[in-house]
Formats: sequence, C-alpha cells, structure tokens
Amino acid sequence: MDDTETQKSTWFQRFLLPGFAFKAVVIGGGYATGRELAEFFLPAGPWGGLAGMLLAMLVWSLVCALTFAFARAVGGYDYRTFFKALLGPFWIAFEAAYFLFVILILAVFGAAAGAIGAATLGLPPIVGTLALAVAIGLFVTFGNASVERLFKYVTFLLYGVYLLFVLLSVSNFGDRIGSAFAAAEPGDGWALGGLTYASYNIVGAVVILPVIRHLTSRRDAIVAGLVAGPLAMAPALLFYICMVGFYPAIAQETLPSDFILRQLHFPAFHYLFQLMIFAALLESGTGSVHAINERVATVWRRHRGTDLAYQARAGIAAALLIGCIFIADRFGLVALIGRGYRFLAYALLVVYVVPLLTFGVRRLLIASRGGVVPIGDESPAPAP
Repeated sequence: MDDTETQKSTWFQRFLLPGFAFKAVVIGGGYATGRELAEFFLPAGPWGGLAGMLLAMLVWSLVCALTFAFARAVGGYDYRTFFKALLGPFWIAFEAAYFLFVILILAVFGAAAGAIGAATLGLPPIVGTLALAVAIGLFVTFGNASVERLFKYVTFLLYGVYLLFVLLSVSNFGDRIGSAFAAAEPGDGWALGGLTYASYNIVGAVVILPVIRHLTSRRDAIVAGLVAGPLAMAPALLFYICMVGFYPAIAQETLPSDFILRQLHFPAFHYLFQLMIFAALLESGTGSVHAINERVATVWRRHRGTDLAYQARAGIAAALLIGCIFIADRFGLVALIGRGYRFLAYALLVVYVVPLLTFGVRRLLIASRGGVVPIGDESPAPAP
C-alpha cells in the first residue's frame, strides 16, 4: 500500500469497513436464516446460547485483531501471501481447507436462497439458487471497488431491517421472549457450540484481507479487529433473542426466520426481511469468491505485470458457482449446515487459528522489538 493510498484512507475505511466486511462474510453462513443459530446455540438453552454467542464474539475479536496485524506486518493482502508467511511451505494446507470452505459455504448460500424463494414466492428452489449465483458473479467481476460498495450499502439495509425485526417481535410476542428466558435453566454445551461456531466463521477474517489495505498502522489493525467481533455478532444476538420466544420448537425449523415472520402477520415486512436475507447471502458469497479472485490476481500481477481481466474474474466465479449449485440442490440446507460446518471448524482450527495464536503472535512480538517478520519467498504487489 503506497503513501498516496494511505493518505486517502478514511476513518470509516480504517476502523469500520473491516468489521462490516467481516460481518458481510459471516452473516450468510452464520445467521442469515437462523438455521445456524438453532444448530449451535439453542441446544444449550436460551441463556446457554447467549453465553456461547458472547464467547464466539470474543474469539472473533481476538483472531481478527491478530489476523489484521499480522497481515499488515507481512504485506499479506490476499490469503496466499498471508499463509506463506504464517505456515511457510505448508501454506497449501489452508488453500485446501479454504477451497472446501468455499464449496460448502456457497452450497449453503445457494440452498438458503432456494429455500427463501420457495417459502416466500412459491418458486422451485433452483430458481432462488440460480438468482444468487448470477448476482454474485456480477459483483465479483468488477473487483475491489464493486465488492466494497456492496458491503457498505447492504450493511445499512441489514442493520435497519434487524432493528425493525426486533421492535416488531417485542411488540407482538415480547411476553413469550421474557417467559422463555425466565423459565430457562442454564444449559450445557454452550462453550463447545460457541467455539465451533466461531471457528468455522473466523475464516472471514482471511477472506476480507483485500479490504484491510486501508489500514495505516498496527493500532488501526488491532482496533479494527477488536471492533469486528461486536459489529458482526450484534445482528445475530438480536435475531437469537427473537427466536427464544418460540424455544424449543423453533429449533426444528429449516428457516427459523420465515417461521418468526409468519407469526408477525405483516406481509410487507416479511418480503422486506427475506430480501435482506438474500442481500446478506449475496454479500457473503461475494466476499468468499472475491478472496479467490484476489489470490489469483496477485499471482497474475506478479508474473504478468497486469491486472486480472474482468472476463477472467467472471470465469473463476462461474466455475465455482456452477458446481456449488448442484451440491446445494442435492443435499439441502439442514444437512449441509449440520454435517459440513463442524468438520470445517476443526480443519480451520488446525491450519489457521492455532498457527496464528502461536507462530503468528511470536512473529508479531519479534516485529514489535524491531525484528523482521519473514514473509516467505514472495511479497505481494499493492492492491489496485
């Protein structure tokens, strides 16, 4: 990142954009439909679920802060450069895990979009899945600027709709929410649920590395990382509190969001909320595919001296999305979340979180004492 770009970085880009981008990647696979909250938090009961969510939020903040600081120290604004510095010759292990992540997460998003289209408009599930794939392909084709605008504007829609959702829920069945919390006993398993949930979602901190090119100092990196956890978890907490009003039956719903919306008897808001979820799936899927495009673009720029063409970005996105459409159509939302996410969480702990908390922290400490942080055999070109 050159001095001109540094001077142009705004307060929003330095401290809030990374958190909003992290939220953008997390929400699609984290809580857009509510199915994930039902899977990982409701089994521990209302209070146990809240404890698990707060634990996950703290993990996100810590890992985001360390990831951003390490990425800035090594100039790793794409995941390939980042992991070559962190894992050395074993960086390919993350590439394999991330490839599995993208396949799984895009399949989940496609299945969710199909379920939303079927529940809201009565369309065949494949229609919603295809609509999401086309929209993701359009946004990733035009690179960083297009993706960052999507993150920014969908964020406003998302927070506004979630706030209205809570207000409507409290006014319609606030007594049910209060009674559920009052009658609940502390549950078991909240820590495991929180750590599992945090682990498979934390890859979002690596997915959004192109966005943190705006950071100007290690302080920026740490502050932006610590803020990212609360920014990403706040809508989930609000959503979860509303879900508790229908505990435990809601845990069996494929789309808990649609179940609650039906209880509100407010058709216009029902459509608005489902539109917001589609937009959330769009920004999450866009972030995941964009990370792969940026990984390819960095290598392409280094060896060819030119930027990756729009047509190439679109082609990479199409290859990923077409395969994931068939996976989504074959397995469905509940099976993908229940089986795939836990395996993914363990894989990411091994190839990302544990190395970052050990080797990564050690190298940051060396750098803080004036040493040199090794960056592997290549260094990235500045992002455009």
